[in-house]
Amino acid sequence: MEHHHYILHKPYGYLSQFINNKRRKKKLLSDLYDFVDGTMAVGRLDIKSEGLLFLTTDGKLSEEIRSKKVEKEYYVQVHGFPSEESLEKLRSGIRIMIEGKPHTTLTSVVERIEFPEHLPLELRKVRDEKHGPMSWLSITIREGKFRQVRKMTAAIGHPTQRLIRYRIGGEKLDGISFGEVRKVERLQLV
Repeated sequence: MEHHHYILHKPYGYLSQFINNKRRKKKLLSDLYDFVDGTMAVGRLDIKSEGLLFLTTDGKLSEEIRSKKVEKEYYVQVHGFPSEESLEKLRSGIRIMIEGKPHTTLTSVVERIEFPEHLPLELRKVRDEKHGPMSWLSITIREGKFRQVRKMTAAIGHPTQRLIRYRIGGEKLDGISFGEVRKVERLQLV
């Protein structure tokens, strides 16, 4: 069987799914492109998150991407300016709740960054300046628990204001406009 693979720059406000089981109208991935039947999103992004999303018809590849073998890098705009001590907590593993149970995250790579001007991002206001300053972090993880990055930054007292998945394995968001879908022969996992 021939498999199909896609790279998508998921815009803010879209569900990472093809069917809406709720009665309320939501924007879906199927609104962006006519995907082949059997296509699934790999490592979903919540409705408020944006950035790189893989889609494939290959279930084994989906499992590999979601495994701890493949790095996922996020650009995260957070409230305030986390101290070096707070960043070290993120790096060494922090306790968060996943499905009502405590979970300690694996070690992460965490760095301060400037606004990622090199990316074709949708320019949108996240909030007013009167709510205080914000800063940007790059957070690279090897797991992908439900809303993990958001829970990690909240645990150090710096809630996420904007979340952009920049990289999965060797694939990066560079040069892909928001909402753009590219069909590819294979996905670069390293």
